[in-house]
Amino acid sequence: MFGTMVLVLMGCGTAVSLNCGSDTASVVGTAMAFGLAVVAMAYTIGGISGCHINPAITLGAWISKRIDGKDAVMYMIFQVIGAIIGSTLLWLIVENTTTGFAGTTTGANTCDGIGNVAGGLIVEIILTFVFVLVVLGTTDEKKGAGNFAGLAIGLSLILIHLVGIHYTGTSVNPARSVGPALFQGGIALEQLWVFIVGPFAGACIAAVVWRLIGGCCGCCKTEK
Repeated sequence: MFGTMVLVLMGCGTAVSLNCGSDTASVVGTAMAFGLAVVAMAYTIGGISGCHINPAITLGAWISKRIDGKDAVMYMIFQVIGAIIGSTLLWLIVENTTTGFAGTTTGANTCDGIGNVAGGLIVEIILTFVFVLVVLGTTDEKKGAGNFAGLAIGLSLILIHLVGIHYTGTSVNPARSVGPALFQGGIALEQLWVFIVGPFAGACIAAVVWRLIGGCCGCCKTEK
């Protein structure tokens, strides 16, 4: 809950403060904010909860049998609660300041960048697939990146945002989309299903692919 709250507050907060999408610098800054928030939380709460802070990651972990069903459901519930708390804090900042562009947005996701939900769904499936695959690979007990996993995951999220912000604002995280949409309303709520179905579908594909490539016994490697 705490980790997802920080992700939404800092990531969406940066998007709001920089008026993300108005120029290249705002896109890069927003992408970095989301990635850095993940890195910070990975090394803060990773040893406590694994720092999923994303229902799509939790789904991928459950399919990969790294977490049981009961814990997975509880993780998702509290991730959404954390996202709502983060959005509430951002809303309080927006409503009590008069500077910047904050009064026009809460960092909610929509498919406005491409004009149709089908395209947005495809974008979210593909980007979430890549992101969750990175998470599963870098955190694998035997083949993972160890203490560098948090850094690799954060950097990959920056890359994914650089690709996806123009199209959907980049969600790859249902909880991150739910919180801001509740405050934004309108089209953000109407299209919210895209940012739930897309990331979950991408996570399922990533879990299957990782089982195929991560389950390799290593016999195909050329010995030197």
